[in-house]
Amino acid sequence: MAEQTRLPEGVGESADAPHDNAAAPGARPAAVVTKPDSAVVRDALGVGIAVGLSGFAFGVTSAGSGLSLLQTCALSLAVFTGASQFALVGALAAGGNPYTAAAGAFFLGVRNSFYGLRLSQLLALPRALRPFAAQWVIDETTAVTLPQPTRRAARIGFAVTGLTLYVLWNLTTLLGALGAEALGDTDTWGLDAASPAVFLALLAPMLKSTTERVTAAIAVLLALGLLPVLPAGVPVLLSALAAPAVLFLSGRRKATDRATATTEEDR
Repeated sequence: MAEQTRLPEGVGESADAPHDNAAAPGARPAAVVTKPDSAVVRDALGVGIAVGLSGFAFGVTSAGSGLSLLQTCALSLAVFTGASQFALVGALAAGGNPYTAAAGAFFLGVRNSFYGLRLSQLLALPRALRPFAAQWVIDETTAVTLPQPTRRAARIGFAVTGLTLYVLWNLTTLLGALGAEALGDTDTWGLDAASPAVFLALLAPMLKSTTERVTAAIAVLLALGLLPVLPAGVPVLLSALAAPAVLFLSGRRKATDRATATTEEDR
């Protein structure tokens, strides 16, 4: 990640990345979109607290799957990506091989690498901070960071969401593991669905265009269709193929429309 990365137009322009004032003669300077720091912090805290509390569900599920208190807490401290953690303990609870379960959780966590590629451009953090920030590159921090209009707002949103979520997730994981015995049969509570449900609630408002909605729908169908036949984590990765497929078909349709329009003009 370069130290100075210019963001796309209208994104990340702030005191950290000022506009180029050498505009064409007579042109009006583009307006700089800003967002109060307090609003960014409020949004980040809302996400961090809402999702962080679902760590209780993981603690209960993990303990109910047979993992010890130390193992459960170590997973949240070191792995810190809810979907992968649930996939791992779910596979173990179903009697799966530990290596297979770990492989499925790993493949599911690969998506965070793609998040990191985008966030590295938006945040442009100093090299010394990048290894620590990498631990917080997850679904929720990405969902809060990407919509921010400036680099300052993106950094605040990422830091507040990451810190709040990391602290609460680990604290509630501990509480869930300790209280698992009192809840009895954890399978009847359906707590493993809490984290995915929260993420879907964050994702849904971001699907504004028809193309985005179609891509999301195809991705869901791919994941559900492949779930019974492939190891845990692999269906989610393959569902990402929906994006290039939709882009390809959209490009073909536009090319066809242009060719049709050109033919009609020639006539």
